[in-house]
Amino acid sequence: MHIERVRDAASDSVADYARLTDVALRSAHEPEHGLYIAESAKVIRRAIAAGHRPRSVLMEEKWLPGLESALAPFDVPVHLADADQLEAITGYRVHRGALAAFERPDLPDPVELLAGARRAVVLEDIVDHTNVGAIFRSVAALGADAVLVSPRCADPLYRRSVRVSMGTVFQVPWTRLPEWHEAQRMLRGAGFEVAALALTEGAISLRELAAAPPERLALVFGAEGDGLSTHALEAADRVVTIPMRHGVDSLNVAAAAAVVLYALAVDGEGDA
Repeated sequence: MHIERVRDAASDSVADYARLTDVALRSAHEPEHGLYIAESAKVIRRAIAAGHRPRSVLMEEKWLPGLESALAPFDVPVHLADADQLEAITGYRVHRGALAAFERPDLPDPVELLAGARRAVVLEDIVDHTNVGAIFRSVAALGADAVLVSPRCADPLYRRSVRVSMGTVFQVPWTRLPEWHEAQRMLRGAGFEVAALALTEGAISLRELAAAPPERLALVFGAEGDGLSTHALEAADRVVTIPMRHGVDSLNVAAAAAVVLYALAVDGEGDA
């Protein structure tokens, strides 16, 4: 690594970090150029540990000692800036003091990813980055083997998703699925039963599913409000609901995913 002090917040050398609050810009920009942004020293270390390669780093100097050993093998610029400069560059107050731009890894083939999995989580069109990151954290903590996201689902490597996941998005194998007509064939071909989480007539209780779960199970979660599409429900072998009390009909999707994953943990995973 080589250290450079930021002199001009508008410099091209820190352009990767500019205007991070503009979701539309970052969502379009990052995939096009093969980059994603990791925030905080812990998340940056987890990304490097997962084999991801940094392109550059932007941080307050006080965070350098904690990242020096992780960054030492890489020939990358480390831009040092004070808190005001960080805010001028990114457009927000960088409370965790360290950002890194990483090259995006190639996504695995869905069929190859499913081959070694027993529990898979499918996210259909969940557009809230916070929910996506929270689900990845639950997947890592509670033992699912893979996450598959629909073509219109929010990017798991978007900065907010990565931050909310606490970097577990780098630990959990994931990829994008094609549209349902092909995705259904892939899941069935890999031996998965598909359980859709939804409030529909004829749905079974999560308790019933947990009492006798199939060996290989794909759990499908949909967006807040709209829920799962007709195509997702038609692809499911069964529809499942979480039993509720006091007139509450549903949970936030990230909370629901945590409950379901705990109830269906394999071989005691998730036990305290």
